[in-house]
Amino acid sequence: MLLIKRGTAAAVALTAGIGLGAAAPAQAATPLDRFHHQTITWGACATGPGDQMGEQLDTAGAQCATVLVPMDYRRPEGRTLSIALSRIKAADASRRRGVLLLNPGGPGGSGLSMTLLGTQIPEVAARYDLVGMDPRFVGRSTPISCRWQTDTFLRSAGPDRRTFDKGVRLARELAAGCAKGNLQALPYATTRNTARDMDVIRAALGEQKLSYLGYSYGTYLGATYLQMFGSRADRVVLDSAVDPQVYGPRMFSRAAPAMDAALRRWASWAASHDKEYGLGGTRDAVLATVEKINRHPVKIGGYHVDAQVVPYWLFVRLYSDSPQSYATLAEEARALSRAGETPPPASLKELLDGLFTGAGEASDRAGTAILCGDRAAPRDPETYYRDIQRHRTAEPLFGPLARNITPCAFWPVKPLEEPTRIGNSVPALIVGAAGDPATPYPGQQAMHRALTGSRMITLNGAYRHGVYIADGNTCVDTKVTRYLVDGVLPGKDVTCGRPAA
Repeated sequence: MLLIKRGTAAAVALTAGIGLGAAAPAQAATPLDRFHHQTITWGACATGPGDQMGEQLDTAGAQCATVLVPMDYRRPEGRTLSIALSRIKAADASRRRGVLLLNPGGPGGSGLSMTLLGTQIPEVAARYDLVGMDPRFVGRSTPISCRWQTDTFLRSAGPDRRTFDKGVRLARELAAGCAKGNLQALPYATTRNTARDMDVIRAALGEQKLSYLGYSYGTYLGATYLQMFGSRADRVVLDSAVDPQVYGPRMFSRAAPAMDAALRRWASWAASHDKEYGLGGTRDAVLATVEKINRHPVKIGGYHVDAQVVPYWLFVRLYSDSPQSYATLAEEARALSRAGETPPPASLKELLDGLFTGAGEASDRAGTAILCGDRAAPRDPETYYRDIQRHRTAEPLFGPLARNITPCAFWPVKPLEEPTRIGNSVPALIVGAAGDPATPYPGQQAMHRALTGSRMITLNGAYRHGVYIADGNTCVDTKVTRYLVDGVLPGKDVTCGRPAA
């Protein structure tokens, strides 16, 4: 969804990894005391042969552990969950500021490997212990396993009622696939509970305050933490912020115009590389090729690619506007426009394998539970169909994707809490691209307005999702790093531009 696109002793460290500490008082002062004062036992990250992420973390000098949290914070004496953490200690212990918790987005994204970002931000890594977390029910944190044969529920409603109804059936099946074996856990898969987990982690690490860097959905998680535990927040960076009033099962419903603008930007690039890819010599010609791909189903790589798949493929490929990403999309578009003449590129085959078999990372299988647990969705399929039809003329390609029904319409449990109303004056730094296709700029500005103590850095001329470190823009990176290292928020909102090509 909204992601910024990872021996025996090690296994014990990750699955056991903690003790509740014999030194804890016999009778806790508060019901959460035993969680706040638990002893964390750090060890190796690799769980065994073939654990590439764990091996990368071990090679980088990271340590891993788990922290216990209540599944239901209303009943902390009940069932507990294990939250997996990774940590790379501050390189300069004499100047250590504290802990910087990292989240890549989703919901459903694993954060363990985020500690590896330290090599790209050495000034920050010198001052902070970088801590990655798999949020509750994600990755190694007591995971929820939805029984899906797909990576994601995202599909376009397609061109007509028949294809919309096909999507309704899929959404219903996917909701049922998450319900099997998970009904007791589903009510507690929420952002508010993850924010509570973050505060348990803060306390268990012995920190008075917590700094935070979150991307995409991670901005909503960070803003929720600010709303619930603002006095315990130190320096907070929210990159590619979601609209806090729109976030939920219909979080993409306003994104079609931004998706279309990003597609047009890529089409201009592809037209300038027509000799290499043959998609058309003008932007309109390239867009006409894309429209032809969308209107005429093809078989490629053993899969049937049609108007329910094409908008999703385009959307995920437009997360980055780097030349490498644009070239990948152009190669895949060429293969689809000439289906039958050439096998699909490896990148397209991988994407289709995940979409049709669930062979990929499948973060949506964990994240959907959080999305549906945070905010109730309309239950009547007609609500979605009418919305799509009303906007079909203005949003012919991406509207049926952005406004389509999701498994949340058939979710077996109702949210236990009302959605978090974001509105506070805790200092924070918001960063985003003006042409972001996934979290459109107006929604980023809405987050900025809700966090009245925030400043905002805008990267103009960028059509991408994820800016700090991800884009390599010196203006952005310098200002964000300065805030994290020195605590200096810009005196006013800042606009950065890209250097001329």
